[in-house]
Amino acid sequence: MIISGVEVPQGSMMKKTKFSITREKRTRDYVRDRFISFSDEDAEGIVQPHNDALVISVLINKTHVKRILIDPSSSANIIRWKVVKQLGLLDQIIPTARVLNRFNMACETTKGEITLPINVANIVQYTKFYVIDGEMRYNALLERPWLHIMRALPSTLH
Repeated sequence: MIISGVEVPQGSMMKKTKFSITREKRTRDYVRDRFISFSDEDAEGIVQPHNDALVISVLINKTHVKRILIDPSSSANIIRWKVVKQLGLLDQIIPTARVLNRFNMACETTKGEITLPINVANIVQYTKFYVIDGEMRYNALLERPWLHIMRALPSTLH
């Protein structure tokens, strides 16, 4: 061990032991037979360069919901209270109050949480959302762990 700029203690020293912690890697033992991929043709008609967000439409509880923001930097799935009301699922909201911080450090308190089935490309994934009553440009926000579960790589170019 090389120590620079630090006095080395004299006399008895404590023995240092290096620990290595490993985790069992979990891999999926299947490959989905349906893939969604993009080519240069898919980017035709889009004025480049652009800085648009990735916004999609999905089936939530068998209802087509538009304006879903895919936000890889978020760590919470969020849905508007108004959307849950329109889906007729207000009775399924579990009342829990959480404080969510936005990028500008403004806070929003949730009305509760709800687990909803999301159907994307015929893959149904049950997803927990935090319900907010505040104003939001999008109907819902899907976060980074959801992308991982769906094994998706978002492409904002296309």
